[in-house]
Amino acid sequence: MLNSVSLLRHFIAPAVLGCLCWPLAVNATEEHPADAAAATAERPVEGPLPLQELRNFTEIFDRIRSAYVEEIDDKTLFEYAINGMLSSLDPHSAYLQADAFADLQENTSGKFGGLGIEVSMQDGLILVVTPIDDTPAQQAGIRAGDLIVSLDGDAVMGMNLNDAVEKMRGAPGTDIELEIRRPGEKSLLSFTLTRAEIKVASVRNEMLSNGIGYVRITQFQENTGADLMAALEQWHSDKSRPLNGIILDLRNNPGGVLDAAVEVVDAFISTGLIVYTEGRASNSEVSYSATSHTPAGDVPVVVLINAGSASASEIVAGALQDHQRALIVGTQSFGKGSVQSVLPITEDSAVKLTTARYFTPNGRSIQAQGIRPDIVIEQSEVTPLEQRVYKESNLPGHLRNTSKSDDSDAGTENADVADPGSELLKKDFQLYEAHTLLRGLTILGARREP
Repeated sequence: MLNSVSLLRHFIAPAVLGCLCWPLAVNATEEHPADAAAATAERPVEGPLPLQELRNFTEIFDRIRSAYVEEIDDKTLFEYAINGMLSSLDPHSAYLQADAFADLQENTSGKFGGLGIEVSMQDGLILVVTPIDDTPAQQAGIRAGDLIVSLDGDAVMGMNLNDAVEKMRGAPGTDIELEIRRPGEKSLLSFTLTRAEIKVASVRNEMLSNGIGYVRITQFQENTGADLMAALEQWHSDKSRPLNGIILDLRNNPGGVLDAAVEVVDAFISTGLIVYTEGRASNSEVSYSATSHTPAGDVPVVVLINAGSASASEIVAGALQDHQRALIVGTQSFGKGSVQSVLPITEDSAVKLTTARYFTPNGRSIQAQGIRPDIVIEQSEVTPLEQRVYKESNLPGHLRNTSKSDDSDAGTENADVADPGSELLKKDFQLYEAHTLLRGLTILGARREP
């Protein structure tokens, strides 16, 4: 059984479809934990409760009990009232009952059942923040920015996020039909997805050509920092090839554990502020700073972001941008800059309440704005143009090159030899451009060396 200290956690990601699709846990107050009573005691009380509004509430409650067309028990009515009160505040505050609360605790492990969609509310519909890599949603072609209109024929309009997410949950192997409104499409799109157990690998890495390391972080989980450190140490220990640059791919990363985001930033900077939060309650004001241990060293870094990069991803991108430690490339991020706290009500229920906003080291609020890239690059297909080019060497009777060095010939012969990661670069234009930027820095740096 979890105690109240372990339950008071901060959350910074949009809802995760699968476990009841709530954000990943963030233990943002490890050094100064507070239980629910302390959190309540520190909350400022602004005058007495409004007596007339309470009378109105009880009057409406009584009339629903006695006159509504169908009988509804008091417990259900109270749950409806709580859900309505919280959902009216913002898209991220919610009432977590037993199942939702239990599922939320599982989410930090990176293993859950469902479709693999990060979702939020927008204009009464379910907004797809991003599909998670290698999940039914991603494999079916669900895209960031899609609006879910119906679930198994039931209209989403009128459902709250809890109800919609609960309907999308189910046993692995079962199907669900989604109707989606997609920008640019004239008619609704239909998808049939088969639910599966979602196992999300937080960090994936490989070495691309020219000694450029590629790290893809899909979500920020409890082990993300350690996995990144392991990848950096592996690259640095390979004496056969120097590490010339790092591409940190945070595209379609919805966020997750705040501590993990801090650890990722800490791997690249050695001093200074990483992120801080501000709210009304005193225990909502927290700041995080870098430590001297910096395994990435001074290797050039490019961070890839897009509209599906949210919350903890924006913390990382914003911090590295403010410290001028990385070049941010891609498109503007999602813009979720609020912190949610889970406040236990009973042993198996809690309230997830927005309690603070977070800020980058330079004091920028990301809320409803996002991170603007240093270089904007829209995603597109990498399609090299096939054409016949004639050179001097193709002309009959051309003069031969009399240089004693044969470097040019060797370079020509090996130009089309596939490099590690070349297939990945061919499929991803933004990644290709990031790789090109780092190659340019590497070449320029080599020429400047004495």
